[in-house]
Amino acid sequence: MIHRRQFLRFAAAGAGSLLLAPHIVFANVATERRFVFIIQRGAADGLNTVVPYADPAYAGLRGDLAIDPATALKLDGTFALHSSLAELAKMYAAKQALFVQAVASPYRDRSHFDGQNVLETGGVNPYQLKDGWLNRLVSLMPKSKGDAIAFAPTIPLALRGGAEVTSYAPSNLKEADDDLLTRVSTLYDADPQLHALWSEAMQARGLADQQKAGQSPQDVGRTAATFLGRADGPRIAMIETNGWDTHSAQAGRLGNQLRGLDALIAALRDGLGDNWAQTTVFVATEFGRTAAANGTQGTDHGTASAAMVVGGAVKGGRILSDWPGLSAKALYEGRDLAPTLDLDALIATVAAESLHLDPELTMRTLFPDRPFNKALSGLISA
Repeated sequence: MIHRRQFLRFAAAGAGSLLLAPHIVFANVATERRFVFIIQRGAADGLNTVVPYADPAYAGLRGDLAIDPATALKLDGTFALHSSLAELAKMYAAKQALFVQAVASPYRDRSHFDGQNVLETGGVNPYQLKDGWLNRLVSLMPKSKGDAIAFAPTIPLALRGGAEVTSYAPSNLKEADDDLLTRVSTLYDADPQLHALWSEAMQARGLADQQKAGQSPQDVGRTAATFLGRADGPRIAMIETNGWDTHSAQAGRLGNQLRGLDALIAALRDGLGDNWAQTTVFVATEFGRTAAANGTQGTDHGTASAAMVVGGAVKGGRILSDWPGLSAKALYEGRDLAPTLDLDALIATVAAESLHLDPELTMRTLFPDRPFNKALSGLISA
């Protein structure tokens, strides 16, 4: 059901069709720091993203899916990036990106719905909490004027909660002409509530039009940068990406997915300009994929995966991993990369350092039933 507040956002730009494109959610808080959470829905394969090419068991487990070290983007003597992540490799070389391997939320089953619920709410079990950790993060920040803005037809669970969120979505429909918009504005002039909502909708439409908002990864990155780069704009964003469930024909599909992610983050960096220096982008998925390839040239649902911390504020140029190895004895339940780092503690630490919050308070607020890990500190510049 679309509420009246959301409907006005859609009416201003035309009800957008975002079935395949990434979705963005924005929140306004009083800070000059920017924090962006990118979720990879579908369980992204971390082993072919941040590739442990030097592990002696890797090539045998992956078979034809194994990434050739000669074509990968070497990070150090153990790990390499998939060749589709060329811009992220440049950011790593510039010490603006770090990669985390063998990381997982507390969820240990293999349901996308339950795994995403745990990741987005910050609970220990599915459906334990009703609001999202990103919404609770917003609650820790001084409030600036205006509500959060959703660049999506619906608000992702991670940003649902006490912070009010309104919506904007790009459209595949014909643009409303200026005469119609003027007539609607006149109609709402006498209504205090609707006039204010319509004015906000028109402002969002104008911002997006500056970039001719589209639905490609580059378009989404540029549009997000337009909003985040404004002096009076939002400072917290969530971007949803889909299509990471690669049960079959993984090689080409994963390459395309990673190429899109790489382009999205590069467009965000380029669009933010000098503001990139105060930006942190956190990329994570609900769980990883099996260590071994399956019979359809893909991988099945697993446990640990890789995460990324990117941005001008990041103390990058390094890999964060307590690498468990891929030997038969090391695999979780005999099939998955074993988790050795807690995704919840990593999120809390990165978010707190990015926004100058107390890390332990942030951990208690975002992930109330999870232990804080002081060893993860120092990932973001002061």
